[in-house]
Amino acid sequence: MNQNPGPALDVQGVTHRYGSRTALKDVRFEVSEGEIFALLGPNGGGKTTLFRIITTLMRPTAGDAQVFGHSVRDAPHAVRRKIGVVFQQPGLDPKLTVFENMIHHGRLHGMLGAPLRNAADALLAQFGISDRKKDYVETLSGGLQRRVELAKALLPRPEILFLDEPSTGLDPGARIDFRNELKRLRSETNTTVVLTTHFIGEADHADRVGVIHEGDLVAIGAPDALKKEVGGEVLSIEAGDPESLRVKLEAMFSCEVRSVDGSLRAEMRDAHAAIPRIAEAFPGEVRSITLGKPTLEDVFIGKTGKRFIDADADLPAADARKS
Repeated sequence: MNQNPGPALDVQGVTHRYGSRTALKDVRFEVSEGEIFALLGPNGGGKTTLFRIITTLMRPTAGDAQVFGHSVRDAPHAVRRKIGVVFQQPGLDPKLTVFENMIHHGRLHGMLGAPLRNAADALLAQFGISDRKKDYVETLSGGLQRRVELAKALLPRPEILFLDEPSTGLDPGARIDFRNELKRLRSETNTTVVLTTHFIGEADHADRVGVIHEGDLVAIGAPDALKKEVGGEVLSIEAGDPESLRVKLEAMFSCEVRSVDGSLRAEMRDAHAAIPRIAEAFPGEVRSITLGKPTLEDVFIGKTGKRFIDADADLPAADARKS
């Protein structure tokens, strides 16, 4: 375990540019040891660029990040001895068996002989895939392959595990299973987990969330705490003339009403009580009214003025791939 005081991950003013485009802008945050931390953002928001930097795959244009006190700029080899990484794209050889993939990965980390075989067997048992150890990876489902990826990353006993979009390609059931594996891993070994995701539901289960948009860290905190900042309830209103209705609603309720991609959104403490008043006052203008509790998407909208799913719409495709 870590013998050094301080955070497991300390991101210190990381900035990165691709030519004239700034992908990250002075990003700063810390992750405590044993924490599950999610970096949430739409495609093109900068989260994958940050992932590459904190896993020593690229150097930032400015700033630094430290993993248990080791700089990713100045001591990348020391950082790599502390981390395990699961990439968005599969890192398994489909033509090898599950066990062969484990053994080859262990050898890359200097593990040999019986200790390596025993550790591989133990991890496969831990993730419930011992009965598939002799099967070729290409015969496994996406969910089982993700379990193998996680077991492989844990083989050298990393103190911090980085996962880039770990649920991509998984069905809802497999996502739940994978999330539960991460929680069990943290509870049993105190391994720190840092993941990137564009799934709001996945970020909702982290201890803390950092919301990133266009290279800026726009919000950070526990999911419930961030949602409480939004307010009690959220109204989503479809109208024939949104801008005209927005002005009228602000005057009626003395609160801010946002126009987001053609819809109106209002955050109110007792929004349910406002529904009949709106329907009665503007019967010819309102098409529909939806009531909901605040979500992390509402947090995103509150910080950026955009819907989460549309937040990268203005980015060129090439830029989105780089971020």
